Amino acid sequence: MIVVTREMSRLVREALQAAQTAGKIPEFDLDGVDARASKRAEQGDYSAALMPFARSARISPLQLAQIAVEYLPEAESVSRAEAVAPGYVNLFLSEDWLRSQLEAIYTEADDLYRLQIGQGKRAQVEFVSANPTAPLHIGRSRGAVVGDTMARLLEAAGYDVQREYYFNNAGAQMRNLGNSLRIRYLEALGQTVDLIDSERETFYQGEYLRDFAHELALEKGDAWVNEDYQVFKAYAEQKMFEMIKATLNRVDIHHDIFFNENSLYESGAIWEVLEELDRRGYVYKAAKSAVSDQQGDDEESGGKAEATWFRSSNFGDSKDRVLVKSSGEPTYTLPDIAYHKDKLDRGFDLLINVLGADHYTQYQVVRSGIQALEMDASKIHVIIVQLVAILRGGEAVRMSSRKGDFETLDDLIDQTSADAVRYMLLARSSDTHLNFDLDLAIKKSTENPVYYIQYAHVRCAGIFREAVARGVRVQNPDLNLLGEPELKFLRKVLELGETIELSASAFEPHRIAFYALELANAFHPIFDNVRVLASDVDPAVAQARLYFFGAAQIVFRRVLHLMGMTTPEVM
Repeated sequence: MIVVTREMSRLVREALQAAQTAGKIPEFDLDGVDARASKRAEQGDYSAALMPFARSARISPLQLAQIAVEYLPEAESVSRAEAVAPGYVNLFLSEDWLRSQLEAIYTEADDLYRLQIGQGKRAQVEFVSANPTAPLHIGRSRGAVVGDTMARLLEAAGYDVQREYYFNNAGAQMRNLGNSLRIRYLEALGQTVDLIDSERETFYQGEYLRDFAHELALEKGDAWVNEDYQVFKAYAEQKMFEMIKATLNRVDIHHDIFFNENSLYESGAIWEVLEELDRRGYVYKAAKSAVSDQQGDDEESGGKAEATWFRSSNFGDSKDRVLVKSSGEPTYTLPDIAYHKDKLDRGFDLLINVLGADHYTQYQVVRSGIQALEMDASKIHVIIVQLVAILRGGEAVRMSSRKGDFETLDDLIDQTSADAVRYMLLARSSDTHLNFDLDLAIKKSTENPVYYIQYAHVRCAGIFREAVARGVRVQNPDLNLLGEPELKFLRKVLELGETIELSASAFEPHRIAFYALELANAFHPIFDNVRVLASDVDPAVAQARLYFFGAAQIVFRRVLHLMGMTTPEVM
């Protein structure tokens, strides 16, 4: 099916091009001549504003619109066009063409509005990327849903998409996890462990570590009593990743690649990047005290001894950044630059990172590093995910991953449903804070948007169950018998193509959630008033309407799948 906004825009541009060729108006750039869905019926179905181009055309905006209407090419999708002040071209869709879109919906089915924007291009979406130190909490879960939905929309736009999870199984956090499991292991063996102050500050207290320790004690006995944190870290990492993958599976999220940061060390890629940045003149060594206060205020510099710095201020950063601490240990910045170089080396045309708001500055520094390497940083895009507050009874639930006092994704699924979690975490723009209302998410009423959207699919399925029970099936429906309510819904269906296109190009997956609710709002009143199998409905009309509701079911199935949600047939 065509993206109607694109088709209407093409028609208006071609009209103006024809007028230019005919000498009616002078030559000028037609970029930006776009049609948009109209807000009111009297404005047509789509409208193009030509006021910005009147000066270039050297005539009034209304005259320009009138010329566009005069030269508008014939199209089966448009029944008529009109020019209205101050300078709009209003386009009205053909009702016959609208009815024909029902057949297109059946033909495309689960591939409805699979676009060609990304044809022949490879995209990678990196999301979740949580270090395996705890079960997935709700903050990471929002990024998981946003990232997976973005990947689904890119696939719908025609891209070959790879989903990637980047994790760090080294560093202080993993060391703390290993030490924490070691302590729980010793406790599971009946030993009393006195923590020193530094251990208390870094100790992970989640109940999951007690479970791991109990399993480990049963498996190993006291064989690991004298082992250091390393073996416990490896054991905890394996167990945590099993848990994380199982949790993501519950919301139908699956990664193609799990990329280990350690591989960048093992291959020497990190040091190769450092050498290349140095060769290009973007690296210098200095003690923190030797660098200006504006540039040297970096808590990762490793104290006052000499550290290795990246001249990120050359690329607009407020200060230079430390790449290697005075201790010789790299900061997060260096492996992050090496990781993104690796991504680009793998030949992706588009890279999307789904990151928490606290990572935005780091992302900018990484882009600067890629620019310094003279690679194409324009391929890298970021979706920022803001915090989520869990509400129960109108009160916020406190969360702390280290203390083990937090809502996990598993908790939310258990208390609501996988579908509720996916929709509620997607239903606002990711760069705004989100309140996840547990009470609303479990309501079995139209107040709950999850229920309301899925209920539209259920109602369609119910019609066909009843039709089967009555021995009624669709045979050569006369679509001319469909009325204005059905055509109004089809006009809303046609916005799906534009929604996918805008979501993919602007990296805004929440648009599909907004659209799904609007589609349900358009559907339910029609279902309530357009009867199919009632005794007073003419059989021929019933045939046409049954065909219509079958198409509606296909559309809702497609939209729900794009959001990673199920398509129930009963509720």
